[in-house]
Amino acid sequence: MAIRIVRLGTPRAKGEPLRVGTVRRPPRGVPKNEFASRDFYDVWFPTVAPTQQTMDIAHSATSPADWSRFFKQYRSEMKKPDAKHAIDLLAAMSHVVDFSIGCYCENELHCHRHELRNLLRAAGAHILE
Repeated sequence: MAIRIVRLGTPRAKGEPLRVGTVRRPPRGVPKNEFASRDFYDVWFPTVAPTQQTMDIAHSATSPADWSRFFKQYRSEMKKPDAKHAIDLLAAMSHVVDFSIGCYCENELHCHRHELRNLLRAAGAHILE
């Protein structure tokens, strides 16, 4: 059992089960009843998404220092009780069921899912590489 980290909106891998959207907002211009069929997500789980304030840092990032600040801010947000509990839950679930989590960003190295992968790994999650 494991978590697969994906880019939302990309075709699902063969046999890929439940997809969880760890994003602040639903996909624009996509009817709610088409989120799953268009390979975005089956369940929306914004608890582990960056806040809008943190996303603003990412949207204006132009240097390694900006990206470092974005990830530092995101890690700080994920230490809050609700987010920490959610990460622990996802990590525990990875031991008993396969599922995917993701975000829309094209480049994972400039996306919160990069740091979420690290946080889940530190919480003991099984992650499909």
